[in-house]
Amino acid sequence: MGAQWKQAGREAAAVKKGQLVGKLVREIIVAAKLGGADADLNARLAAAVEKARKHSVTRETIERAIKKGAGQTDEAVQFEAITYEGFAPHKVPVIVECLTDNRNRTAPELRHLFKAGTLGQPGSMAFFFDRLGVVEATHTDRSRDLETDAIEAGAQNVEPLEAEEVPEGCQGGRFLTEIKELAGVSGWLAKAGWKILASELRHVAKNPLELEPAQRQEVAEFLNALDDHDDVHRVYAALK
Repeated sequence: MGAQWKQAGREAAAVKKGQLVGKLVREIIVAAKLGGADADLNARLAAAVEKARKHSVTRETIERAIKKGAGQTDEAVQFEAITYEGFAPHKVPVIVECLTDNRNRTAPELRHLFKAGTLGQPGSMAFFFDRLGVVEATHTDRSRDLETDAIEAGAQNVEPLEAEEVPEGCQGGRFLTEIKELAGVSGWLAKAGWKILASELRHVAKNPLELEPAQRQEVAEFLNALDDHDDVHRVYAALK
């Protein structure tokens, strides 16, 4: 019985890893399609490639994804972006971004997940979020002033990254910018020695809700169920 349980655990881990690799490859394809195959000129692609490498995606897989996205192969890129919005349990606003090759499959499956979640229900959530450019980056010089670099880069605001996201001996920042300024801010930070971890458009909650631990756990389970869907690319929740 124990051996079977261990095998089931290994199989579940393999499935999760396969899902993660699929999502990372999909992001590389879309980034290359939108911004070209040169990572030096495409901050979103550079960040996607760096994240894929961190999760041990092979170089051949990464290169094939870049070529596919940039139209350098005979394979057509059929992914389209769709957004689904609704409430998580305890009326937490949620926006879900999907990358799918079959809208008719993804939309009903997402609706089902929302219905399955306690109090989950669809509705427009745009009011609860700002659409901003977000650059996450780390620097080996811990003496650099985050606010000064944010001003110089042209960012609207900056906040420290969580400790678990920053390598030892470095500091990290999350730079918030107007959509049209995203590329410029990423470029300035890269030239200033910042290592770009992410450079993308995100939905940033205006007034995140604070819940009791038990309520937060219930919301987390609902959000994890969404994130486990193969076509789900990003999940944003107005939750502290």
